[in-house]
Amino acid sequence: MFRYISTRDHSLMRRLNGWRPPRWVRIWMTLASRVGDGWLWWTIGLMLLLFGGPQRFRAVGAAAISEAVSAMIFLAIKKLAGRKRPCEIGQNCWATLLPPDQFSFPSGHSMTAFSVAVPLSLFYPSLEAGLLFCAISIALSRIVLGLHFLSDILVGSALGATIGYTIYCLFQ
Repeated sequence: MFRYISTRDHSLMRRLNGWRPPRWVRIWMTLASRVGDGWLWWTIGLMLLLFGGPQRFRAVGAAAISEAVSAMIFLAIKKLAGRKRPCEIGQNCWATLLPPDQFSFPSGHSMTAFSVAVPLSLFYPSLEAGLLFCAISIALSRIVLGLHFLSDILVGSALGATIGYTIYCLFQ
């Protein structure tokens, strides 16, 4: 099973490395990856604390705890898995971002994005489309920029969403 997944991951990586996306895609993916470093989530958290109504403390608390749990889990899994990043195996032709750590599996950016977006979406349904768009953009950017394999972001996104939903349920 791991060989099958790895083969597909490497095939997609080779295709993306040969793709020269339009300028707007390059800007979108680079920006999404950068805001996924935490700036977006801190800004949203601050805005919600200021203007989020009576549930703001529970919502931001749930998101913050989800992010912390997510970070602890992805750091532990990355050390155990020890999977090399795509950019170490084959050079991406246009991306210039450096990876934040050594290992690829799972995607910490994807885990964090979904672990924050899910509980905030559940507390604030009117923000759901925007939050999920941001989380999906962050996850996709990690593949397009050559920093993660598809399986890295799929597992990271699923784990992050699960963590976010679980913490949300605890805060209800």
